[in-house]
Amino acid sequence: MTTQLVRPAHRDQVVVSADGSKIQVEVYGADDWPAVVLSHGWTCSIRFWAAQITDLAVDHRVIVYDQRGHGRTPPPADGGFGYSTDALADDLEAVLSATLKDGEKAVVAGHSMGGMTIMAAARRPAFRKHVAAALLCSTGCSLLVTESLIVPLRSGRMRTWFTRKLLGSPAPLGPVTALSKRILRYGTMGPGATAEQIAECARIVHACPRPARVAWSRVLDELDLEADVRELTVPTAIIVGSADRLTPPVHARTIEAGLPRSAGLTEVPGMGHMSPVEEPDLVTARIRELVGAHLTTKEDAV
Repeated sequence: MTTQLVRPAHRDQVVVSADGSKIQVEVYGADDWPAVVLSHGWTCSIRFWAAQITDLAVDHRVIVYDQRGHGRTPPPADGGFGYSTDALADDLEAVLSATLKDGEKAVVAGHSMGGMTIMAAARRPAFRKHVAAALLCSTGCSLLVTESLIVPLRSGRMRTWFTRKLLGSPAPLGPVTALSKRILRYGTMGPGATAEQIAECARIVHACPRPARVAWSRVLDELDLEADVRELTVPTAIIVGSADRLTPPVHARTIEAGLPRSAGLTEVPGMGHMSPVEEPDLVTARIRELVGAHLTTKEDAV
């Protein structure tokens, strides 16, 4: 069952990115607890991390933000020019600099476009200053449209063409209906996803403003972060589902092969693309493992 978002020790913070965009941040937990930063994916929002926030905020400081154009973060003032992998990196760098103390490090986890955000920011000064380890969930670094399996055709030009048209479609998603939930389940979730998980993901995805959805789809279509993977020098773990049609396991294997310090690849049988919702306990446990291995705990600091 989907865990509902709670607000333990919650406070809002607005962070200003390099181009002046205002990024909405929520912080949970005590200031002296180990820090975790969560970056959500395309068409999602802070709400997507509900299970992780609920679990981790009892003994971690959880910093979570809405990507530009998603949730409560407005779109960039310069329209389409404010959507890019550089903008993703700018925003994460701004969040890290504004929420972490000098010398403080965090574990950063990203899902889908949030994982791409981590890769895009890997060589940035604030990232290298503040990040101790990373978790990449259901993500890729290049060839997203070419490798996608959401269109049931053989690999080739025809499948790539249909996939590009589908993912970049400007058509409104409309209200959440039984049909839209079936479509979402087919495209993004595994066969074991519960009705509650599917409904929650549908509410989140359908709430994403159409202009942001379309603008980011163009960025993802042209994504090439393979060189940035080699710059991700912190210990980095990867989670992917065997039933992920959007970013199938071939992407996770490519990323792991390029990582300087892989902390392991976990391929989950039957899981789809929405890993933090479909397998919340696994994702949370992996974050806790990275914190335990790479951050100073409260007890150690005493």
